[in-house]
Amino acid sequence: MSDLAAARARYVALIARREGITSPRLLEALAAVPREAFLGKGPWRIKGEAARSYRLTPSADPVHLYDNVLVAIDARRRLDTGLPSLWAHFIDLLDIRERDRVVQIGCGLGYFSAVLAGMVGPKGRVIAIECDERLAVRASRYLIPYDNVAVVRADGCEDFGEVADVIIVHAGFSQPHPLWLRSLSPRGRLLVPLTQRDREGAVIKITRKGRGFQAEAVQQIRIFPGHGRGTTALDDRVADWWQRASALAPLRFRRLAQGLPSDG
Repeated sequence: MSDLAAARARYVALIARREGITSPRLLEALAAVPREAFLGKGPWRIKGEAARSYRLTPSADPVHLYDNVLVAIDARRRLDTGLPSLWAHFIDLLDIRERDRVVQIGCGLGYFSAVLAGMVGPKGRVIAIECDERLAVRASRYLIPYDNVAVVRADGCEDFGEVADVIIVHAGFSQPHPLWLRSLSPRGRLLVPLTQRDREGAVIKITRKGRGFQAEAVQQIRIFPGHGRGTTALDDRVADWWQRASALAPLRFRRLAQGLPSDG
C-alpha cells in the first residue's frame, strides 16, 4: 500500500471511529474520493477544528490532507472546506440511499458533492449549487468525472426544478427557506445551519412527515453565512428561536409564517 493510500485509509477510519458512522456507503465514498482533486496545488493552508490560525503543510504531498483538518479556500474571507468529521456526521444523519436525489446548497469546490455522488450511485443525482462564480467554475471542472452531478451557479433560494429526497445546506441562514420545504419528497430530509450574524447557531434537521414537517436540533455550529442571509436583529431572533425551541423537543408544523413554524 502506498503512503497516500495508507493515509486515506487512516483518515476514513478516524472519521468512522470519531463520529460512529453507520452508513457503509458513506465510508466507501470517503475512501474512494481523492480530497486533493478538489483543491489547488499545495502546499495548503490548513487548521484543526479548534485552531484559530492556519499553518502551511510541510510540502505539496497530498498525504497532508488526510487528517481531520479544514483547508483554506480563501483565507482572507475565512472561507474553508468543511471539516471532514463534521460533515460526515451530518451526511450520516440524512440516511442517503442509492438512487436518491440530493440538492447541495453551497457546494464550494465540490469535494462533498463527489462523496454524495458516490453514495447515490449512477442512478441517483446530485445538484451542486454554488453562488460564488469562481468556486462554481472550479467545482464544475473538478466534478467532470462524476456523471451524476450537475453544478449550478445560483444562491440556492431560487427554484432548482427538482424534487429532492435530501437537501443539505453548507452555509448559515436565519431560517429555512420555504422553497426547500416545498421541494422535499415524501419523507424527504433537509439539513440546514440556522445562525446569527456572528456565524454561531445550530444545525437543524427537518423531515417531511405526511402533510407537515418535523424539526429537531442536531448540534451547535459556527459557519460561513449563506448568500442572502438576513442581517437584521430580527433575523438573529428568528435563528435563536429555532435553536432554542428545537433543542427542547422535535417541532411539528405544516408551514412557515415569517420564518417560524405554523400550523395555520
